[in-house]
Amino acid sequence: MDRDWLIIFVVGLAWGSTFFFNEMLLRDFGPLTVSLTRVFLAAVTCWLYLAASGTSPVVESRHYPALAVMGLLMFAAPFAIYPLGQQYVASGVAGIVNALTPVFTVIVSHLWPGGERATPMKMIGVVFGFLGIVLLTVPALRSGEETRLFGTLVLVLAPLCYALAFNWVRRFGAMRMSVVATWAFSFAALVLCPVVLAVEGVPQGLRPSNLLSAGIVGVGLTGIAFLVAFEILPRAGATKTSTVTFIAPISALFIGWFVLNEALGTLHFAGMAAIFLGLLMIDGRLLSMRRGTP
Repeated sequence: MDRDWLIIFVVGLAWGSTFFFNEMLLRDFGPLTVSLTRVFLAAVTCWLYLAASGTSPVVESRHYPALAVMGLLMFAAPFAIYPLGQQYVASGVAGIVNALTPVFTVIVSHLWPGGERATPMKMIGVVFGFLGIVLLTVPALRSGEETRLFGTLVLVLAPLCYALAFNWVRRFGAMRMSVVATWAFSFAALVLCPVVLAVEGVPQGLRPSNLLSAGIVGVGLTGIAFLVAFEILPRAGATKTSTVTFIAPISALFIGWFVLNEALGTLHFAGMAAIFLGLLMIDGRLLSMRRGTP
């Protein structure tokens, strides 16, 4: 295993575990506060990294609005959506839904001005991805649990935000990705702070274990993990880096099952299988290997 694959594997495991820490943080925090905690600590981590590495954080002021939108789409909104949805569904289900990111990216990129056109094989992958979502929602429909259905459908908005962000980032050109991440995290924190105070207020009676969870998920699993992923992106390429999506839901599923005793049924695993099959078709390399092409 080369160095990039090892990094991708470790980052995938880390991102999968964020769903477990969301469950911990929701004991004391509201979903918006969880999002603010993550982006604030990640922003601090990124600023410290720029200072330690001697990287200039200076960007032209004309980029500020675009960086603010990037922070909203890539960080503030998804980081609030996942804990909101996890109030109604298991963390493992949230991890599976997260794997829909490449599925939505195909659709958004096809419609985006100057974006990548979707091939027939990618569109078939999109169909399998949505089939996976249908399979995930069937248990809730059968049992009449509208809240679980609501939670799953809310979670779907997060990968849609990521897909929009992946196309939005094109406008930053040659700007270093660590600088983009730093400013995006910072603007996300600035946008969320007044919203959190107005909607959820200041958290009360915080437990030390959850403060530790906040530090782990904000600094390690968000700030450092995104810096690492963004740094290898130019070298490894988008396709190779995106395979982290295969690892994260598996990590989320088994942590939820082993630590939180979450019950996952056959349809949950069938939904994950459908999404993974869709990802393989979108990626295209499996089909290329069958044909003997590079």
